[in-house]
Amino acid sequence: MFTGIIQAVATIAALRDQDGLRTFTMEFPEGFCQDLAIGASVSHDGVCLTVTEILSPTRATFDVMLQSLNITTLGQYQVGDVLNVERAAKDGAEIGGHPLSGHVDFTAPVLEVLKTDTNHKIRFGIPEPFRPYVFAKGYIAINGASLTVAEVDRKAGWFEVWLIPETLRMTVFGRKQVGDLVNIEIERSTQVVVDTVRETVEASLGQLKPVLEALLQEKGLSLEDFINVPKLPK
Repeated sequence: MFTGIIQAVATIAALRDQDGLRTFTMEFPEGFCQDLAIGASVSHDGVCLTVTEILSPTRATFDVMLQSLNITTLGQYQVGDVLNVERAAKDGAEIGGHPLSGHVDFTAPVLEVLKTDTNHKIRFGIPEPFRPYVFAKGYIAINGASLTVAEVDRKAGWFEVWLIPETLRMTVFGRKQVGDLVNIEIERSTQVVVDTVRETVEASLGQLKPVLEALLQEKGLSLEDFINVPKLPK
């Protein structure tokens, strides 16, 4: 498990391809690898990877399977690219962000970047199957960082986050440009709640569901508009 609080930015020092496997050699900041052991887990831009070899006090290797390369941004990286990294949380560790599994759900494109002297806003796209799980003021993990959704438009398929200077200093987000892809892990408790509500509605409506959907469609609405509306705080 990870906390979503990025501990450092690491650099890809070397890449080696084998059949269905790519080995990453990572260069970490001084001190990051202290007590790091073979078999330990390290999040790389939100992807949980296992240490396969310790090369030096600042270098370690990680094997990435073809499936992970295909469904995350790791397959696009080159030597010299930098990634957000976090070591696995220890028992009793403070959860400064929210619990993350290190299993990426989808990649999202950067749609817009707005920079001012004091603010940094990034808008990301959301694939349609995952739009019900993204809520304003809810948690989401972007490249392994636990962030709060500022605004979301599920119909248009985008959400936005605002980044403080400290987050920009400690992560790779200041380098992201329009068109870049990032790894997204949705917040698991939100997924459970949304799926439970949808299944309950499905079971409760039964044969009435097609009729209700047809009536709503005439008004330019859908059942999803009602199922996925978050309750306002009391």
